[in-house]
Amino acid sequence: MLFTRKHILDMDSLTPEEITAILDTAENMKEISERPIKKVPTLRGKTIILFFYEPSTRTRLSFDIAAKRLSADSISFSAGTSSIVKGETLFDTAKNLEAMKPDVIVIRHSSAGAPHMLSKIVKTSVINAGDGMHAHPTQSLLDMMTVREAKGKLEGLKVSIIGDISHSRVALSNINGFIKMGAEVVVSGPPTMIPPGIKNLGAHVTFDVDDAISGADVIMMLRIQKERQESFLFPTEREYSRVFGLNKKRLSNADPEVLIMHPGPLNRGVEISPEVADGPYSIILDQVTNGVAVRMALFLLLAGGVRNDDD
Repeated sequence: MLFTRKHILDMDSLTPEEITAILDTAENMKEISERPIKKVPTLRGKTIILFFYEPSTRTRLSFDIAAKRLSADSISFSAGTSSIVKGETLFDTAKNLEAMKPDVIVIRHSSAGAPHMLSKIVKTSVINAGDGMHAHPTQSLLDMMTVREAKGKLEGLKVSIIGDISHSRVALSNINGFIKMGAEVVVSGPPTMIPPGIKNLGAHVTFDVDDAISGADVIMMLRIQKERQESFLFPTEREYSRVFGLNKKRLSNADPEVLIMHPGPLNRGVEISPEVADGPYSIILDQVTNGVAVRMALFLLLAGGVRNDDD
């Protein structure tokens, strides 16, 4: 298909056909990372700015590596080292960035909607690398790629997302994405961490983790996002781990072909035990690998033209 979308802002705005096109392109991009020389000249001369208001390890490095493997010039900076600390607004920062003629701006921001606002200010393509508790579309795309790679499909699968749903942009993006691609999504966690309107997105809700993992094809564990909680929403980490954590004993009741996922960073011994995180069903590191491929695909589709075998 002809990929004409200019920005990647959330999963809700992407069509199933666009999602499929991104995942198909990412599969082609993955091969580049397996070569002895992991670089192609596809985006030589293109400039990509990575603008991160929030701390990040995997996402930031993944975008940076993706740009470099396509030979694009990648410039990375954070709010703490920019003129924002002097009082400059996001609007003025965006206009100044645009004046430098980049081809893509990747932004992570603590405020929901910041990438959407940026996309209306600049003419450059914008990729949302996570905004507040709203969306993280590239994480959802890499998660779907990893599941499709392992299972051969997305439609008809049962995907259980367990943990701090209320504060997780990953959960919201994956609910939108997986349901859009025909999967069934079940969410589970403490009642204090399940937002009231989550059923409106089409997800099923259960507060029984064993019920959530029963028959699941995919179990995605989420960390407790204390930095976004105004008050503690559970008694203790030990109690949380006992009731809602995924351990070897609890996993013994799951489907023998189940996939274990986590967007990172992991809190070992809290939402997931080390033996499960490092066990045979875990595809957590595959998610990291596929994150580079997905971000390469997005850079190619937004800045380098269309990979279309039918042309």
